[in-house]
Amino acid sequence: MLLAFDTASPTVTVALHDGSDVVAEATAASTMRHGEQLAPLIAQVLAEAGRTPAELTGIAVGVGPGPFTGLRVGLVTARTMAHVLGVPVHGVCSLDPLALEAVETGTVSGTFVVATDARRKEVYLASYDDRGTRLAEPVVDRPAVLATEAPAVGEGAALYPDFFPDRDEPLRPSAGWLARGVVAGRFAVLDPEPLYLRRPDAEIPKAPKAVLSDETPRP
Repeated sequence: MLLAFDTASPTVTVALHDGSDVVAEATAASTMRHGEQLAPLIAQVLAEAGRTPAELTGIAVGVGPGPFTGLRVGLVTARTMAHVLGVPVHGVCSLDPLALEAVETGTVSGTFVVATDARRKEVYLASYDDRGTRLAEPVVDRPAVLATEAPAVGEGAALYPDFFPDRDEPLRPSAGWLARGVVAGRFAVLDPEPLYLRRPDAEIPKAPKAVLSDETPRP
């Protein structure tokens, strides 16, 4: 039993996979309350499937890119549960499940991009081949810089239609597709560490430069 969840987007998503397919999936009704919503959603999908945490054999978690706070909630929960239950945890780039869903549902054909909202009027973007395999590491920049005529999925493409004219759903990651991709071996598995593409806003201030006075000896 694989428990999967992603907190890299404004919406928390959780799913349970029994080795054959997804048996329960839930998405938060509201946004931006990751810390309050993740644990109840995990309990909900386990209850819907009639399973207990002790039956889990692995955990899959989206590692971003995404906002620091949301990612921290998901990754700390994944590592803690994996440690307590003694099961492996599989980190996955949060753009990859969007790509897999787009390919498997026939939304795209050929090469395409996934663009998600990075806030600050920027997007996270990665390119994929026709099987949904990522071709390079994701990047973050202004939509005008990353603009493309290629098919695009993700909320970032929807927010900036002038720069992504050939856009479609899905918009946000699905834990169901995250679980399916991990079970099928379709994703590059990463350590459960946050995939940050920006430096944090708060930085440790540098030591002030020494000010030489008239009496300070000079070399």
